[in-house]
Amino acid sequence: MNAVAPEPPPSGPGPKGLRLRAVDAEDLAVISACLQDALVSVRDIAYDLAARSFVLVANRLRWENCGGMTGPAGFERTLCGLEFDEIDRVAYRGFRRSEEDRILSLLAIQPAPPMPGSPAVEIEFEFAAGATLRIAATTISCRARDFGEPWPTRWLPDHALDDGLPPLPRRRGKAGPR
Repeated sequence: MNAVAPEPPPSGPGPKGLRLRAVDAEDLAVISACLQDALVSVRDIAYDLAARSFVLVANRLRWENCGGMTGPAGFERTLCGLEFDEIDRVAYRGFRRSEEDRILSLLAIQPAPPMPGSPAVEIEFEFAAGATLRIAATTISCRARDFGEPWPTRWLPDHALDDGLPPLPRRRGKAGPR
């Protein structure tokens, strides 16, 4: 596993934020866990065909700073840039690139079976409501890095946590990210 540890390692990412690299499926699983429930604006997704690069900016919940919290106090979000190199193809399902104001909720990033006859590595981004994005690459080469200052949030996912705890309490009022 080649994922780079957050800085500083003892107490989470701290002021410098998350900084990870993935070169295999195991590393990608670490990045996926850190970006679970991130909010991604379709406007902030880009594929540069000439540079063979795919990037997106996510508004991610800082899970690594949540500890055992069961209420909304103390939760933070931050912006995180995600870049993949050596990209040959990008496919979108369940949303259109023209829907620039649409916000997608990221569930997972994981390797997917390649198309028949393709030597490419396929990586799938699974979003809520059945939306997916799939990139084809010659290899897994990904970097994730937080930027900007984190901010407090009361807008939390409303699903059960993987650790068996009940769903987090939701803020009452109008729905939407903060």
